[in-house]
Amino acid sequence: MLRKNKLVALVVLLGLAPAVFADQIVLKNGDHLSGTIVKSDGKTLVLHTTFAGDVTLDLKAITQISSEKVLRVSTADKKTLVGPVTTSDGKIEVATKTEGTVEVPLGSIATIVDQADYEKSVHPGLLRGWNGGANVGFSLARGNSETSNLALAINAVHPTLNDKTTIYLSSIDTKNDLATPSTVASLITAGARYDHNVNPRLFGYVGADFMSNALQELDLRGVYGGGLGFHAIKSDSTIMDFLAGLNYTHETYSNGPQVTPVTVPPTFASYGVTHRFIALTLGEELMHKAGKTTVITEKLYFYPDLSNTGEYRAAFDLGTVTKISKWLGWQNQFTDIYVSNPPTGTKKNDLILTTGLNLSFTH
Repeated sequence: MLRKNKLVALVVLLGLAPAVFADQIVLKNGDHLSGTIVKSDGKTLVLHTTFAGDVTLDLKAITQISSEKVLRVSTADKKTLVGPVTTSDGKIEVATKTEGTVEVPLGSIATIVDQADYEKSVHPGLLRGWNGGANVGFSLARGNSETSNLALAINAVHPTLNDKTTIYLSSIDTKNDLATPSTVASLITAGARYDHNVNPRLFGYVGADFMSNALQELDLRGVYGGGLGFHAIKSDSTIMDFLAGLNYTHETYSNGPQVTPVTVPPTFASYGVTHRFIALTLGEELMHKAGKTTVITEKLYFYPDLSNTGEYRAAFDLGTVTKISKWLGWQNQFTDIYVSNPPTGTKKNDLILTTGLNLSFTH
């Protein structure tokens, strides 16, 4: 009988173990909740529970908090305390290693986060913490027309609390195989940018962008620049930035096919022109989460040439990604590229619309 009682006690203890080691929340109505404290913004507290997922609680409705793990508590007067947290008489007690137990009124709490998550966000490592995805679109027509279109794009973002690295690559290739085979469209863009926060609103950036556009006879355009950006809106659902800076642009156009001059011995030359100039970079970027499944992105950039007044480039992008599952979505992208002084025989404006699947890096 004694052995049986010990076995029952062990089973009960194991059953209670998750609750014992979990964070404990007691509400004013007497309800007890167990889970893992995720974060608090000073008004609400998010608790991750095993059976109900993330539960958002009004901080004023909480009478007791008990956490064995280390939390990072920031106060309204910019003070930061790190340690396990308990509550007493409407105050939070943080058991810090350096200052001992420090009491903070609930009304003075600005944020609460897991210290381990905070450290990962500050130093995630170069190979971890990437967000983004790959877009794939393909179309094929046969019969009265014989065309094929392939659109590929990769966007990757590596954010931390203090900086952000962005890398992108896109390619659109459309061919007409009817009668005389020809290229209908061929556009390749790529680039990288690094942002570093100066303060919560202001950031500096450096970057490089590259483009090749066969129909506009653009062999390669390289844009290297930097400047300052401003977070006009920065929330969980919406980010709107304004950017201003300078860039150095080097671009080469080929006006027509290569020709062979009548010389002995023959030498080869090509019709073309190369531009090198300093320009302004004026931009605006928007990211908005529309509901739980759709993300809308928009970018507008203007590049006035400082050496040739009146000449400029502009680029506009508008895209949406709607989640179908954790890793699969449906994407749409509209792009407008304008050049005020293209080569003779080519148009100033290129409009591009693509649609297809989005494969997400981040689940």
